[in-house]
Amino acid sequence: MEQIKLEDDKYCFACGKKNECGLRLSFKYSDGKLTSEFTPSKIYQGYKDITHGGIITTVLDEAMIQVAIAEGIFPVTAEITIRFKKPLLSGEKAVVEAEITKRKLRLIEAQAHLIRLSDGSLIAEAYSKLIPVK
Repeated sequence: MEQIKLEDDKYCFACGKKNECGLRLSFKYSDGKLTSEFTPSKIYQGYKDITHGGIITTVLDEAMIQVAIAEGIFPVTAEITIRFKKPLLSGEKAVVEAEITKRKLRLIEAQAHLIRLSDGSLIAEAYSKLIPVK
């Protein structure tokens, strides 16, 4: 793999504070777990009033990357599996939770869940394999 340099210029679609079109997610990390609240607006819908699955995937992917970064690992996603359980409506508050489940020299495994705040129901879950970049 070609050596790449990972830089943050604050325009990441998921977490970049300068990206006017982005999600602008903020994360909290404590005791090996990372969380972020997320309330999708209508501009992120697929079908009427239902948040697009690609947006949900982005939130889950970013949470798994960010939990690794919080633990001092700077990775890229090699593989991601998403299971959608229920729709997330525009304007509904949700929380994403992520954690590392396995740590090897060249591969990190992580999982994340997106949970509806109003009733605690599972919207989607994800599992990923992350490759640390040196």
